[in-house]
Amino acid sequence: MSDSYNFGRQQQPALYMAIATARTVSVKPQPAVATIGNGTRKEIDGKEFIFYDGYWVRYYQPLEESLASRKSLIDHLTRRTFHHTEPGINTPGHRLDEARSAYEAATDPALKRVNAAMLAGALFNRATDIFTAIVELEEKGVKISRQNELMKDCGRYFKEALELGKQVKHHSGEEGIDELWGEPFRAFTIPINAYYESRFIKVSQTMGNIDLLAKVMTDTFGGRSEFDGIDDLVNAYADAARHECETMKSDRDIFDIWPKFIAAGEQLGQFQMVAEADCTPECAFAIEHARQTLVVGRNLINWVARARVPMPLSTRQYMKRCEELKQQMARC
Repeated sequence: MSDSYNFGRQQQPALYMAIATARTVSVKPQPAVATIGNGTRKEIDGKEFIFYDGYWVRYYQPLEESLASRKSLIDHLTRRTFHHTEPGINTPGHRLDEARSAYEAATDPALKRVNAAMLAGALFNRATDIFTAIVELEEKGVKISRQNELMKDCGRYFKEALELGKQVKHHSGEEGIDELWGEPFRAFTIPINAYYESRFIKVSQTMGNIDLLAKVMTDTFGGRSEFDGIDDLVNAYADAARHECETMKSDRDIFDIWPKFIAAGEQLGQFQMVAEADCTPECAFAIEHARQTLVVGRNLINWVARARVPMPLSTRQYMKRCEELKQQMARC
């Protein structure tokens, strides 16, 4: 099994234990069988799936092993990284030296964090530029080995960007998503088949994070008259989110899956809570807090599904918020 399988678990063991206890199996829920081994593949409803850690995940054939394929994969992953992270990190573009000077000169911790994020973006761009040149040389018949200085420089830039990526936040302003930053580096350093395996595993972990959030939400809001019907909406959104996170944007099915994901999220966000007729001011305040907490949970599921990596820190913070809310509502 690849090292990427254990990356998140080593960082957040308590969260992943909670995820494991909250799991349901995706794809018109299939019962999880203890004898199913990770990496098992089978056809479900005419589509191929692969099993990892409690979930059947949509399987996609890896690209062929070549520098051109690796470049295409890295380009895609780099764009995806910029898309899901805070604005401004790609501002330096290709001005790596200027970005590094600004980072080294910064002394205020808050400013230095942002400069670190901008330097990470410039490093990604430099590594991608070098790899593009290598692929162009290969297409002209010039073979570049892994020991070539250009290849070594490319790897160093990706690795440094990975380290600085710990300073980068999600575009929501929530926690950083280090594992997303690590994907271009992994795509550069390991075989393409191994990279795809790591992504199937990461999607499975993402599905677990989605289901954990859904369980926390239904445990918090379910069973109270003010939120009658909320369980079905939460579970429908979680189901749509699991399908969204496993589906590649190039897949024709995205034209069915994406609208369902967005519509289910809108319906959940528009849920109208009904306060009791004799609701006290304290209870009315708790209900408003609950409404805001419901939207926060919906948004967090959205971010996790679209980034396709777990967000353990934000999940723990949300779990704490829901526990405090339950205690507040218990007094109503």
